[in-house]
Amino acid sequence: MKYSSRSFKLMSVCRKPLALFILASLFSLVAVADAEYSPYVDRDIPMDVYWGDTHLHTNMSQDVGTTVLFSDRSMSSIDAYRFALGETITTRLGTKMRRQRPLDFLVIADHAENIGLNVGIVENNEELMKSAFGQRIIADYKEAKNTGGEDEFSKAFSKYFLEKADVGKPFKNSVWNKITTTADKYNEYENFTAFIGYEWTSWGLQPGYAGQLHRVVIFEDGAEKTQKMLPFSALDSSKPEDLWAHLTRYEQATGGDALVIPHNGNLSSGDMFALNDSEGKPHSQEYAKMRSRWEPLFEATQMKGDSETHPYLSPNDEFADYETYSPFYEKEPINERRQYEYARSGLKLGLKQQSALGINPFKFGMVGSTDSHSSMSAVAENNYNGLGTGNPSKERLAGFLSKGSKSNAEGGWIRPIPKWGLNAAGYAAVWAHENSRESLFAAMKRKEVYTTTGPRIRLRFFAGWDFTESDAHRPDLAQIGYEGGVPMGGDLTQAPKGKAPRFLIRAVKDPDGANLDRVQVIKGWLDKQGELQEKVYNVALSGQRKVGRHGKVEPVGSTVDVANARYTNTIGDPELSVVWQDPNFQKDELAFYYVRVLEIPTPRWTAYDAKFFGLKNIPKDVPMQTQERAYSSPVWYSPQAQEND
Repeated sequence: MKYSSRSFKLMSVCRKPLALFILASLFSLVAVADAEYSPYVDRDIPMDVYWGDTHLHTNMSQDVGTTVLFSDRSMSSIDAYRFALGETITTRLGTKMRRQRPLDFLVIADHAENIGLNVGIVENNEELMKSAFGQRIIADYKEAKNTGGEDEFSKAFSKYFLEKADVGKPFKNSVWNKITTTADKYNEYENFTAFIGYEWTSWGLQPGYAGQLHRVVIFEDGAEKTQKMLPFSALDSSKPEDLWAHLTRYEQATGGDALVIPHNGNLSSGDMFALNDSEGKPHSQEYAKMRSRWEPLFEATQMKGDSETHPYLSPNDEFADYETYSPFYEKEPINERRQYEYARSGLKLGLKQQSALGINPFKFGMVGSTDSHSSMSAVAENNYNGLGTGNPSKERLAGFLSKGSKSNAEGGWIRPIPKWGLNAAGYAAVWAHENSRESLFAAMKRKEVYTTTGPRIRLRFFAGWDFTESDAHRPDLAQIGYEGGVPMGGDLTQAPKGKAPRFLIRAVKDPDGANLDRVQVIKGWLDKQGELQEKVYNVALSGQRKVGRHGKVEPVGSTVDVANARYTNTIGDPELSVVWQDPNFQKDELAFYYVRVLEIPTPRWTAYDAKFFGLKNIPKDVPMQTQERAYSSPVWYSPQAQEND
């Protein structure tokens, strides 16, 4: 470009103002950059929910038994990971199985008691053969296969679930190394997390009862650390305190971390939330502190029943009798012990212990998982594979897990348990920064988790003092929740004068599932007279319904066509959001609050079985509909901060 003498003169004259303008512009840009126009640059809050199963068994679990020893195919951890990732696998019966959507994370938690023994026998494991016991049992197994003595061998083998087998340390190390390295391998898959874990399977401490005190142990760490200590089993000790002590030693020896998730409180014969320790002594501060530290979560729903609450404990809760599953073994009468079995009553008892000890031993968040023994985390009602012995078949609805028998233990007895009584549930939902061991584990420890019985309902729950009704309809609800309150799993303390807690809640339907019926807040508290109380509040309802007199609500209705195993989303709402304030708040009373979300009625897995297999004359007591749900972790209120907060 060429310039005339006039234009060059003008540029020379304007050079100084132009320079000042450029400098001013640069300072302006720097100021804007310092302010970070983008609101997401410094945001550090969990924006994604991740779905997984924290409790799955494979052929390494000894109670899988004859499925491993005398079948053409047993289901391994490789099958479990592949199925969780969304791949098609072949079941032990030769059928094909696949998930609709992959999981984000998985914990294979095989029973620590003689873990891998059945696989070692079948594979003629060379490390197992180094022990005299291994040589003998492998020889007996081969003879049983050759002579048709499978039944006798299976009966003899089953006792090792409760008895220590002298398999030798080399075999134990080889099994644990295989489990941990396989988990590490699958943890390297993109967008998938594989935790290392196992189940500690204690069968209770009370004379005359065989209650389950089962717990899943989950490690944050990989094989490098976890291989340094073998799993601690109930054959080492049946006391939870000894399990916690073992994990304390693990933490000190490796610098690693772990957590423990109890499950099946409904089958604990009153032991799960008992107010005494394993020696029968009342809780001490040390006990409460240890339990609170190691057990931040509780598995509130799974295939062997729902453990949120029981109709005996919550007679005014119309939705309390959900997938209620009778104990395997109990001594009558049992109702007096129910309060020590279920999550809601356990949370209430925790308040009472907090008042007495200053520490709450039962301050847990809620997750769900499957406890499936099939290597398949499959709980969709239309894709349900059973607990392990209840695979899809024409006979499944007529079959029994146990036909019942009397016991000599102080009049106890085993109830007949039909396979149709199993619950197609559940999953753990975790609000985390990313899908990694570190991030998911941290979220579990802070209890920012919830459970569903299967559907992927998206649930947010915050507690604070100043939320407004309009906040429930803001697109940045999560940002508002974190800035103005605490999420599920958190604590409120020291109520401001004249204020009651306000709860910001949003529930969104599973995009591939049913509409929502309602959102409820369940409150438990310790009143001024020292009595434990509970109340269910209907805080958001679909279809313009209103809460009537005495808190009653008109049922949402049902579109279920049982004969064809179908339903429609012509009732209910896809999303329910609300800000709700406790109308009965007392600032000096200990309390907790959690959210329960209910879907509209849908066909249960039994209806899908009946349709697929063309079954007729199904007994009337077989339920054919369900109302799937989600439970959040609680938020706790204390007049003052507590030691274990």
